[in-house]
Amino acid sequence: MSERKLRFALFGNVFQERKAAAAQKLLAVLMAYDAEIAVEEGFHEFMVQGLQIQVPPCRLIQNNDFDADFVLCMGGDGTFLDVASRVGGKQIPIVGFNMGHLGFLASFSPDDIEAVIAAIYSDGYSLEDHSVLQLTSDENVLEGYPFALNEIAILKHDISSMIKIHTHINGEYLTTYQADGLIVGTPTGSTAYSLSVGGPIVVPQSQTMTLTPVAPHSLNMRPIVLCDDSEVELVVESRSHHFLVSVDGRSQSYDEGIHLRIRRAPYTVKVVVRPRHSYFSTLRRKMMWGADRRNR
Repeated sequence: MSERKLRFALFGNVFQERKAAAAQKLLAVLMAYDAEIAVEEGFHEFMVQGLQIQVPPCRLIQNNDFDADFVLCMGGDGTFLDVASRVGGKQIPIVGFNMGHLGFLASFSPDDIEAVIAAIYSDGYSLEDHSVLQLTSDENVLEGYPFALNEIAILKHDISSMIKIHTHINGEYLTTYQADGLIVGTPTGSTAYSLSVGGPIVVPQSQTMTLTPVAPHSLNMRPIVLCDDSEVELVVESRSHHFLVSVDGRSQSYDEGIHLRIRRAPYTVKVVVRPRHSYFSTLRRKMMWGADRRNR
């Protein structure tokens, strides 16, 4: 169908059996274009054994050892976040096919598969650069992947009392949050966890980050928006002497007293969107702004 030889890396979650038809359709379209396909090992096993799909010969992706022209993600926004962490700084554009419900990141539906692949081959798509946050510690005790597309959350343990989070911005003292936690979020993450605890919706590519307290002890503690060239330094006090750090949902427990630093990462995540994509129309549709629930 096309003389262009493109390489696609395919990822997906393994909990949605209803995606069988969509996965089969996507593979068929890629084969029609004679594309080079690599599939994440766990998703390949799920398609073959769980969905009983006939998968064409392809390379299996183990860990993060892959390269491609485009990454195709089948799942919801949670799957998209996981895939973004595996792409990391490779600068490979990600196409999200939403198999879930809301889908701010995974913005295409299974019905869009043929049109999206055709647009890729004809260069009829647009790219958005989404900023990423990086977490470091002066004590070098952090574990796991330290980059977040949505947010880095500092949280109390489930059964412990509220924590104190001493916060400095670019070396200057801001405040001490007494709360269940604090969310440091990107514009992309403003419609995720931060929104659920009263944070502002922030337009993507606005070059900002937000600080949103979780259940603050004082009603005076309001969310604040910072330039994303700021460095946020956090030191936590806890009666249990421990607290949680959640990086895009990947949680780890740490001892109080360590110095955490959050700054903009040295790379962005590239997301494939429709040409003339409108964030505001997406907000109206996904958030049901202006919808009259009496008219059913």
